[in-house]
Amino acid sequence: MSEKSVAYQECINPDCRGQFDCAQTLVKCPSCGDLLDIRYDWDKIEVPGKISDFAKRWATRDNRLDFSGVWRFRDLLSFCPDESKVTVGEGQTILQQNDALAKALDMKPGSLFLQYEGLNPSGSFKDNGMTAAFSHAKMTGAKASACASTGNTSASMALYAHSIGMKCTVFIGSGRIAYGKLSQSMDYGGHTIQIRGDFDDCMKQVQDVCAKLGIYLVNSLNPFRLEGQKTIMLRIIEQLGCDTPDWIVCPGGNLGNSSAFGKAFIELKHLGLINKVPRLAVINAAGADTLSYLYNEKKLRWNEGRVDQSIIDAHYADLTARNYSPRTCASAIEISRPVNLKKCLRALDFCNGVVLSVTDEEIKDAKAQVGLYGLGCEPASAASIAGLKYLLADGTVTPDEKVACVLTGHQLKDPTVTVNYHKDEEGPFSNPPVEVENDLDKIIELMQS
Repeated sequence: MSEKSVAYQECINPDCRGQFDCAQTLVKCPSCGDLLDIRYDWDKIEVPGKISDFAKRWATRDNRLDFSGVWRFRDLLSFCPDESKVTVGEGQTILQQNDALAKALDMKPGSLFLQYEGLNPSGSFKDNGMTAAFSHAKMTGAKASACASTGNTSASMALYAHSIGMKCTVFIGSGRIAYGKLSQSMDYGGHTIQIRGDFDDCMKQVQDVCAKLGIYLVNSLNPFRLEGQKTIMLRIIEQLGCDTPDWIVCPGGNLGNSSAFGKAFIELKHLGLINKVPRLAVINAAGADTLSYLYNEKKLRWNEGRVDQSIIDAHYADLTARNYSPRTCASAIEISRPVNLKKCLRALDFCNGVVLSVTDEEIKDAKAQVGLYGLGCEPASAASIAGLKYLLADGTVTPDEKVACVLTGHQLKDPTVTVNYHKDEEGPFSNPPVEVENDLDKIIELMQS
């Protein structure tokens, strides 16, 4: 690593701590095989004194980087020069105060906020990370990219690859992707390879392919992806008048978001940009509950970086022996071997976090409630609301605490789940269409009934 670097890659293993230049394309530590962080020499970076200072860049939003809801905070992710930064206008998202949904959940007015990442160009939170990953790819001269995907990653990768003229390949499992998401990567020119297996099988294959062919991997195993995803928390704080909420609640799949959020709060606290660290709740789908099982049943913890790998290995061996494949309507979090597990444990440790799992039925009901009260979202997003119900019921979250739930994707990402829930009357919030004869009087009678 160059002594003059303000940013570098560092292994998270406390017994290794290998350091590598950001000019290198790595997804794991070459020395020990563990995950990598992007670290900064903050003494060499001029960081604004308070978070509200970043908002001043809205006044110069004709500058493409100031317009971006990721690169507006570029001082906190200073790993590449401005000329390498790639943007398609990501991060123009809203934090919606939703008192109607709060009332339905027996929360007090002004306590519930929905961070809606569906407003990103490809319709999900992935654009926050992809803009950072492709900026690094451009800086390092990468010619092609690839990812394993349940949908959103492929859509985002294909959009960003297209924006800079880079080839990209998507690995998907047979029948394990929502068509709304797959259609995006096809439209954007992504080359799709369907593997007979699930996401975990695709994740293994894409890593091997990228290593063998020198292709740039953009899954969240890539530490630069998580740097962009930190800014979701920065926008929440910014929109709360530079205050931090009491709770952040998010879905848990490959655990990139929760890992990025934890890293954001570690850095913000270190820099003195926040006084309070919010608590973190990560919500699994019951059909893909690796984190919940390992955290709650096996008591797996960060342990200052010395995570008990034997617990993870034993669980994964059991999944293999049972030929287990995750199943949930929330396809975006249908993952049983999350690559960012250890980083998520660090986030839970720093943010005094909790983990739980919710059923598909609970996810669908929560999704319908979110839609009923003003914002549509994909099924995985609704896991955060379904989980919040449990946290409120057992008193972990009190009705007057300020809670920000992250809605990760747009409702049209997986419309089949939505349509079936309503037309087949699957839950208490179903709103099925009603058929009537082609007769004016009967139509009016039905409307007035």
